Amino acid sequence: QLQLVESGGGLVQPGGSLRLSCTVSNGGMSFCTMGWYRQAPGKERELVALITAGGGEDYAEFVKGRLTMSRANAENTVYLQMNSLKPSDTAVYYCNAHFQVGWSYWGQGTQVTGSS
Repeated sequence: QLQLVESGGGLVQPGGSLRLSCTVSNGGMSFCTMGWYRQAPGKERELVALITAGGGEDYAEFVKGRLTMSRANAENTVYLQMNSLKPSDTAVYYCNAHFQVGWSYWGQGTQVTGSS
């Protein structure tokens, strides 16, 4: 069973940057679509960005041009570079690994807080 551990969250001023990391253990990451999701207080979890096993990328409209996702299969790690952060980016950010057969695994989340 895959285990995902996120790190890199924190408090940041508007316009600041953070880089989130998600390390996957117990193998198999190279076969997965990897995604970053976020959940703000009182709201549903929403997709931020994903990269398929083949390298295809997709970003939510609200982060295009500000956030960049990358994956390093050899390191079993995915990253989310977050620039020009806004207070509205405040949320718990979750990493997800999804296999085509339907298996899906989540990390415990990391808090990102954009101060106003």
